[in-house]
Amino acid sequence: MPANHDSVPPMLGIIGGSGIYDVEGLSDVRWEAVDTPFGSPSDELMFGTLDAFPIVFLPRHGRGHRVPPSELNFRANIHALKSVGVTDVVSLSAVGSLREDLVPGTFVVVDQFIDRTFARVKSFFESGLVAHVSMADPVCGRLVEHIMAAAGELDIDIVRGGTYLVMEGPQFSTRAESELYRSWDCSVIGMTNMPEAKLAREAELCYATVAMVTDFDCWHDDHDEVTVDKIIEILMSNAGKGRSLVRALAPRVAPRTAQCTQGCHTSLDNALITAPEARDPAVVERLATIAGRFLD
Repeated sequence: MPANHDSVPPMLGIIGGSGIYDVEGLSDVRWEAVDTPFGSPSDELMFGTLDAFPIVFLPRHGRGHRVPPSELNFRANIHALKSVGVTDVVSLSAVGSLREDLVPGTFVVVDQFIDRTFARVKSFFESGLVAHVSMADPVCGRLVEHIMAAAGELDIDIVRGGTYLVMEGPQFSTRAESELYRSWDCSVIGMTNMPEAKLAREAELCYATVAMVTDFDCWHDDHDEVTVDKIIEILMSNAGKGRSLVRALAPRVAPRTAQCTQGCHTSLDNALITAPEARDPAVVERLATIAGRFLD
């Protein structure tokens, strides 16, 4: 039987997207390189405390925004967070809006994804050890409640619920693609939350996304009038609000005393399908951190 993880202390991990390359206001800050069996993450991890609550931060694109979406080592990023004890991951991501009411500057706590990426490794599991996790509800409802409460404290313009269309990039959409995604009732579009959310589920981490709208996608009549300067201005404003949200969120996540009621921390319970005698020892070794409670 797998080990009981009710006693694992909660630790908040933040993945910062465009414009967010650190978290201000932390104590005991240090940057530390973390190696993984899947290569190096986007950057060193930033460790710190906020009112005695531990936080780990990873700049998704690296400090200085060095890594494009299709070249992100998503497996290394999630593995690194898991390996240092992170239990709850909040992703802060810059996105375009696919709805008239989601104006630039709005934050959206999405609850669904459509994955249109095609050039990325999307699972920790592979030949030699196969697993199928459920992605029906890809976002942790408990984290969403905490995010909404923290945003309410700060009077941030935030919307609960919506579908995030994840495109491959690095180019933006054609107008035809943008209109197609709107016809699918998508709310926002970006390039980074898949396979990130899938890997977080495989790693049995709670995961939620705060999608920060910087502009309307190309479907909008006013799109061509938006200047780069204006987008950067909104991006920086969103980044500041995102950092404030992290500071308000940390004390809400930290007091958890048991596993997530949604089952995020037990998502592998019925997922592994390869018989023990058929498992590749090399794959088992690589997955010690991700699925070790089943593989010991």
